[in-house]
Amino acid sequence: MRSLIEARLADRPPPMDPRAELLESVYGSVPSELLEMLDHPARPAAVLLGLVERRGGLSIILTERAASLKDHPGQVSFPGGHIERGDTSPMAAALREAEEEIGLKAEKVVVAGCLDPYLTVTGFLITPVVGFVDKNFIARPDPIEVNEVFELPLKKVLEGGSIERGYRTRPDFDVTFRIYELSFEGHHIWGATAAILLKFIDLISNEKTTL
Repeated sequence: MRSLIEARLADRPPPMDPRAELLESVYGSVPSELLEMLDHPARPAAVLLGLVERRGGLSIILTERAASLKDHPGQVSFPGGHIERGDTSPMAAALREAEEEIGLKAEKVVVAGCLDPYLTVTGFLITPVVGFVDKNFIARPDPIEVNEVFELPLKKVLEGGSIERGYRTRPDFDVTFRIYELSFEGHHIWGATAAILLKFIDLISNEKTTL
């Protein structure tokens, strides 16, 4: 599986530019408020889709965000955050954030490549960085940012129907939009995290999902 993932990432074309037409594919019709948001620079962010080899196969490292955080408290996410001025690349940002949040040092990660940037409705342009994590890594979460670190078996995500489609309404934009979600051992994984997982599965299974 690792060699397949590395090969698929190596063969990828340059990332696409997610603008209004990408939002059209998500929302069907784009409210003027969302189009106005695109006139401002998207806030660049990067996350680490970390894969670690376990007895049953590869697992994906996820976190449950601390309930006290301003952005997305209590939600399940990949380690990651804003790309800061001192970061030389999305990869550098994702690795820096992973060390800050869960104690994962960069030398414990072999970066395989990146998925297409994902533009969220809140204006974040997230670059998912895929990397293989040393199996001896022990998470040391920062309690200010992370409530829990857990691992989602890749085979669970590969199961047909494990990621379900749903819809949510944003009252501030008066728009209903499509979401993807799945559950694992009491964790509800949805939003950008589930969408990025689905795009990753599309990549390694050579399928394509329209978000």
